[in-house]
Amino acid sequence: MRNPLQEQLLKAGLAKKSQATQAVREQNKQRQSKQPQAPAAEPSQAERARAEKVERDRALEAQRKAQAHAHELRAQIQQIVEQNKLKRQGEIAYRFADGEAIKTLYVDAAQRTQLAGGALAIVRHGDDYALIPRAAAEKVRERDAAMVVLDHGAKPAAAAQELSEDEAYYAQFKVPDDLVW
Repeated sequence: MRNPLQEQLLKAGLAKKSQATQAVREQNKQRQSKQPQAPAAEPSQAERARAEKVERDRALEAQRKAQAHAHELRAQIQQIVEQNKLKRQGEIAYRFADGEAIKTLYVDAAQRTQLAGGALAIVRHGDDYALIPRAAAEKVRERDAAMVVLDHGAKPAAAAQELSEDEAYYAQFKVPDDLVW
């Protein structure tokens, strides 16, 4: 069962009969070998590329879910503010801090008293601010605490932290929230 090339090499005298039989034996051993071939130590390029693609797809899907969740929270906040905002009418300027800036809302005397007492809160509403009841402000705070700009009824987070010696001394002198300068 030699192949035609082996027969031609034998006729031409380029190979010996023993070499041809040895080659046939080796080929048969390889075909009939019961040992499984050793698995590749390293995954093939195709497998690595597929694994990388799966990982990228997972990361993209997680990012899309996070964006959808954030969009849903913004829509919920928008709806809560729209349903609960109070009409601002008045001539009294109520000033409050929004980050580093001092902002002003014009309210009436009743709204000013409610703001100072913690019954009303100020939240961001687009590029402006809105007055909403404290219960609605709590719902907004659950979804995004950064949207609540002013809420005197909330427990301050700084009170939980240890005050320095100077801060502790001056903490005994309370300044009313409705103080008009």
